[in-house]
Amino acid sequence: MNHNDWMAERFEEHRSHLRAVAYRMLGSLSEADDAVQEAWLRLSRADTSDVENLGGWLTTVVARVCLNTLRSRTSRREDPLDVHVPDPVVSIEGRADPEHQAVLADSVGLALLVVLETLPPAERLAFVLHDMFAMPFDEIAPIVGRSATATRQLASRGRRRVQGAAPPPDRDLARQREVVDAFFAAARDGDLDALVTVLHPDVVLRADGGTRPGASFVVRGAEAVAGRALMFARPSRVARPALVNGAAGVVVTVGGRAVSVMAFTVSEGRIVAIDSLGDPERLSQLDLSALDDR
Repeated sequence: MNHNDWMAERFEEHRSHLRAVAYRMLGSLSEADDAVQEAWLRLSRADTSDVENLGGWLTTVVARVCLNTLRSRTSRREDPLDVHVPDPVVSIEGRADPEHQAVLADSVGLALLVVLETLPPAERLAFVLHDMFAMPFDEIAPIVGRSATATRQLASRGRRRVQGAAPPPDRDLARQREVVDAFFAAARDGDLDALVTVLHPDVVLRADGGTRPGASFVVRGAEAVAGRALMFARPSRVARPALVNGAAGVVVTVGGRAVSVMAFTVSEGRIVAIDSLGDPERLSQLDLSALDDR
């Protein structure tokens, strides 16, 4: 085995971890893959003979690439978006997908990623690397250009925002599915009271339908969300059960074509958040082929 082959093999040992870091940092599967590829290019050009911890070195490279991407997004965005639903990871219940499992290790729900989208770039990086991947603050500090103390404060601010806006979901997947099924049954029956019963009073619905005016919106409160659900409950719309970021969700199809992916956060037996991606262009980039085999 020559040096390049040996280096490529070492890199592959860390690829899943690097992709998981990048996905949490960026909320985009394609951008996460780009960040990992950039890390490989930098590794292939670098002299790493003195690097004792290759995994740590690669994680730092990916983190810097992600930070630059986040800062570039911020500078390009003239007006803050009302809502941006990150790329969902969709799989079929009961079917293990090693690649998906690696990306979603320590399960990261779509609602959590939505909250991460609201954090400033340096705050998001500090929170993700420390709280999700246990990287020490003295290793994160050089990446964000702050002292270790200031970096600790960044992560702390991010943690407070996340804890206040993204309640932890119930761990019982079967119970999650029962609640989601009850939601769609009530919507099909036009039963507003039953819908309100399965929704938390402060439930939030975030729908990202693309760049068209009015296509993206946020609805808050059980009655408002229930009313919106009744508006879209039509016989032509089929809700196909799926795992969305490791939690109970659905892929909604019309005539066999996916029109939205919906993620549900169920906490203490009620739905506290619904995140829906309906942007046709982004949906077309998702791998939903597993649904065709059912």
